[in-house]
Formats: sequence, structure tokens, C-alpha cells
Amino acid sequence: MKHFLQLQLFFITLLCTCSNLIAQSNREFRGVWIATVNNIDFPAPNLTTTEEQREDYVRYLDKIQELGFNTVIVQVRPVSDTFYPSSYEPWSKYLTGKQGKAPSPYFNPLQFMIEEAHKRNLDFHGWFNPYRVTMNADTTALAPGHPFFHHREWFVKYGNKYYFDPGHPEGRKFVLEAIMEVARHYNLDGIHFDDYFYPYKIQGKEFPDEESFQKYGSQFQDKDAWRRDNVDYFVQSLSMQLKAERPDIQFGISPFGVWRNNNVDPKGSNTRAGITNYDDLHADIVKWMKRGWIDYVIPQVYWHRKLGAAPYEEVVMWWNNNCYNTNLYIGQALYKVGTKWEDPKEISEQMYINRKYDKVKGNAFFSAKYLFEDPMNVTTSIKVNYKNYVLPPSVTTKELEAPSKVRITGSDGHVDRGVTLQWEDRDRGSDIKKYVIYRYEEGGFGHLDGKYIHAIVKKEPYKTQVYVDRDLQKGKKYTYIVTALDGNYNESGISNAIMLKAGNFFSKKVKVLH
Repeated sequence: MKHFLQLQLFFITLLCTCSNLIAQSNREFRGVWIATVNNIDFPAPNLTTTEEQREDYVRYLDKIQELGFNTVIVQVRPVSDTFYPSSYEPWSKYLTGKQGKAPSPYFNPLQFMIEEAHKRNLDFHGWFNPYRVTMNADTTALAPGHPFFHHREWFVKYGNKYYFDPGHPEGRKFVLEAIMEVARHYNLDGIHFDDYFYPYKIQGKEFPDEESFQKYGSQFQDKDAWRRDNVDYFVQSLSMQLKAERPDIQFGISPFGVWRNNNVDPKGSNTRAGITNYDDLHADIVKWMKRGWIDYVIPQVYWHRKLGAAPYEEVVMWWNNNCYNTNLYIGQALYKVGTKWEDPKEISEQMYINRKYDKVKGNAFFSAKYLFEDPMNVTTSIKVNYKNYVLPPSVTTKELEAPSKVRITGSDGHVDRGVTLQWEDRDRGSDIKKYVIYRYEEGGFGHLDGKYIHAIVKKEPYKTQVYVDRDLQKGKKYTYIVTALDGNYNESGISNAIMLKAGNFFSKKVKVLH
């Protein structure tokens, strides 16, 4: 027995002397969109009180956590109105039923949503729609203080909706400032846009920006090139401001699934989509990835595997080969299961395809309400694929150096009261945001696998870090190690290990230092 213990300690010591490697195994982005426009997901339109809305949101998070997700993408600015107090735009009508009306009793929904997500180890990406202002032509429903009434020249009507004109510099600047206000004041993990830049084309109708083109686009002979330049400027400007002021926040975009068809551009995908990002939405997503303006991309590959014009795997393969240095996740369509898609295996087969391609680092589902509706038992497919919680990947456009290892300085406890772990940073100036407590009951020691993650805790500045584990069983042996995470989910090497046996009191501790 003595020799066995010595051998065990030898291997633990060997593992603990590893250098600070960037641990990226067992990583995957697992996201779900929570849409608020038209109350698609949240809040349910029949919930009128603040307490009911809080409970509804928590119900979503509990389900999302249970299924193994690690990220929520929540629409916080759906139509130039907000789910937070803003200096620029009114409260959202989808929150209180009337635009400009504050919640009563007053609370800050965005702050609440972020805090509740973080309690469940879910990253929170705030989803903003840059240019959309209304979902219909009725401007009388806009709040009296809405910028529409003060700067009418910024807005255009196209079809049955109003939009900020992306070619108007002052309107564009206003939107950027409105988004940056949120980035400065909230503990967001990401800023997220979907596919709405210039709106989807309406047959026979031209987007009404001739006046702004004549005024601001004189150096462009081609209006489409000018429009793409407007969107380029917007994306680049936000990217630069975030990197300067909030480099810890990721900036991601979820574009329409096809950039260009290869019958128009040989660099495009082998598809025949009737709409493309580049030609119709004036969103040159490839350019943004090449230039490092965005940290991740989630193309909306909302098509069946056998769709002739854009087969699922064909599109995924193209993005895999054309994502450059940008983290690639794939957007999948839960809303089509059981309606347009009758194959109960479609989602699981799509997830299998995603994992075939080395650049695909995860996926996201639209939208959250279908996790409850569970068409064709699709949540079972998701849960099977998400067996254990995993950390999101680091993004390659940000700092990739791992933090220094931490050192466990003590442990104490009683099986009925729990074990208390204490640790400290060796490099107090490092950008550590969180700590991961790994607990091993039988085997697996040192593997930074999600199934051994027992807790993720926020760093408490200027304090010795403490965690209490109360989930214990008498007679079991437990081994703990701790790692540190920075704002980009770079993970330190493992700490020294603490080995304990839970009796009435814990048996003799075994400390193995670096």
C-alpha cells in the first residue's frame, strides 16, 4: 500500500510540474438564441409583471443549463429599443407592452439576465439589431423621445418597416454609441449581430438610399460597393472600439448561410442560394474575417442535408475552408424540426457533420422555445451530444497566452459541513477572471475534461480565493485541482493537488506541490 501511494504521488507530482499550456481539448461553443422581437421566446406576451418575467427567464436558463449548453445569445436591442436603461433609446415594447414604458416595479432586466446566466456557468452574449427600427409601418407606436422624431433624416422606409439608413454617417454613429454604452457598463461576454444589415430585398423595390448615396457616396460609381463599404465601416468601427475599451468582450456575427455562389464568384460555395450576404445584404463577411474585425462567426446553415440549392454539409465545408483566423460555429434551425423537416435524426446528423470538420468549434440553435416544445424529441439529440459540460473555446483573435498556475494553500472541513479549499494566484497582475475546480472521485486525475468540472467560480479581487464543496459522501475519496481562466477562456496549467477521504472528519491531507 505504501509503494502504491508513493507511485500515485509521483504521477501527481509529474502532472503538476507541467508548464502553463493552453488547454483547448474538450472545448466547444454550445449556444442558443433567446429572441425577444415579437416576443418569440422571451418574455411570453401574457406575462405582465416583473416577477413573472424573471421566473420565465430563469425557467429558460435552467433548461438550457440542464441540456449542457454554455452560452446564451439574448436579444437585448430588437428594434432600436432596449431591455436596459439607455441614454439613447427607449425601453422595449416587448418588455412592457408599450415602447418607452419602464418595468414596474423598476429593475434592470439586462443586469438580471447577465447575473442569472453567470450563476449557471453560461456566457451571456448581448444580441443587437443595428438598423431595424420597426416591425411595421406604424410610427405612432414609437416612444415620443425616440430618435426617429428628432432626426428623421437618419431613417428610411422599406417595404412595411423603418430602418436606420446605413449610409447616413450621423445615424450610423448614433447606433455605434448606443451599443458601446452597453459594452462599457455591463459584464457582457459578447456583442452579437445576426444577419440583418441591409434588409433582405423585396422584389421590385429598391432600398430608398439614393439621396444619401448622392450626398455621401460620390467616390463610388457602384452603389452596391458603397453599401458594402458602409457596413464594413460600421463593423470595423465597433471592432476597434471594443478592442480599445473592452478587449475582454468577444464580437461575433451570425450571417446568412451563403456568402456567394460559385457561379457568380469562384471563391464562393457550390450552392445556388437565391440570397447571398455579399450581393443582397451587402455584408462582406469574408473580408471581416480576413481582417480580424470579428472574433467568431455563426453562419445560419438553416438547411436540410439534402436541400439541392444549399445542402447542409456543402455549406459547412465551405465555411470550414474559409473562416481564416476566426472561430467558426454553425447555426442550426430547431424551428424547422417537425414542420419542414420530418427526419427525427436531422439535428443529430448535422451535429455529427459539424464535428467532422476541424475548424468547426461548436454550434448554436434557433431558438430557445423549441427546447421546451421539443419537436420530435430533438432535445434528446442535443443532450446525447452534450453529455458533459465543457468550456467555450478561446478565440484566436485575442490573447492566447495562458495565465500562471495557482497554488492551493489549504483545505479543511467536515463531511456534513463541506470541505473548504483555499488558493492564491502566483501572478496577481494577471488577467484572471474565473477559476475552475476539478474534482476526481475515481481515476481521470489531471485530465481537464468537462466531466470532472465541479464548479466555476468568479475571482474575488485582492482576496485569498475560497470554495466550499458540500456535495460529499462519507467514505469516498476526493482529489481536487484548480485552474485559472482569463477573459478569453485561456486556461492555466493545473495547480497542486489535494487528496481527501470523507469520514466524519477528513482523513490526513496529501499535498503535492509544484
